[in-house]
Amino acid sequence: MPENGNIAPLYFLSDVHLGVATGDEERLKLQRLLVLLDEIRRERGDLYIVGDLFDFWYEYRSVVPRGYHRLYQALEDVRGAGGSVVYLSGNHDFAIGDFFSVDLGLTVIHDDYRFTAHNRHFYLFHGDGLAVRDRGYHVMKRVIRSPVSQWLYRQLHPDLAFGIARRFSHGSRDLTKNRQYGAVDGMRLEAERLISSGIDVVIMGHRHLPNLEAIGEGTYLNLGDWITHYTYAVYRNEQLSLFTMRQGIQKPYLP
Repeated sequence: MPENGNIAPLYFLSDVHLGVATGDEERLKLQRLLVLLDEIRRERGDLYIVGDLFDFWYEYRSVVPRGYHRLYQALEDVRGAGGSVVYLSGNHDFAIGDFFSVDLGLTVIHDDYRFTAHNRHFYLFHGDGLAVRDRGYHVMKRVIRSPVSQWLYRQLHPDLAFGIARRFSHGSRDLTKNRQYGAVDGMRLEAERLISSGIDVVIMGHRHLPNLEAIGEGTYLNLGDWITHYTYAVYRNEQLSLFTMRQGIQKPYLP
């Protein structure tokens, strides 16, 4: 809890897709993320990563993607300051093993997540598979994440496996970005159902389109992304707010 006695804020972030860019653009993404993580550390806040922190994540028993040691340390620092870090897997998190939970001490969730904080009932889910007529995605997800597929993939050399995963991730992200969701938004429909069942705040990602709106007595938030919008949310003093770091500094997000 912060020294002033206030309840620690909650931070929500999704679809950072680290590794999707190269050179200066990728370094800028990471630097802005580190600035945000340092703020969370100083505020002793809790962080909820609602999927797709990386453009792809795949780990072997002794090999993880290189180049992110500063990020790993920053996540540990959030925990060291007294906050918690919860990481929900998204559709680009192909194989989260025990690196985040054992080495970094994060809480890893492989599906949706419900919790109560600030006297509010929260529901978190990345949002993949909720699009209307998305049956093909459900089949693909079961195949990719099956124990047999995971074992076969680990027989590949990491350099080859990571190269294949990068190409697949880029294609999957482009498909999500260009998908015509139509007049019916399956994520919003699910949010309506959850709010009617007693959930106060529903938070998702996946669509890369920031959206904060009241639905009945509750609130629905889509977190946007860290590629175009650089958006994230903070729940503080009974208020959920959407911010952007698109200009490198924290500002309220305006559509």
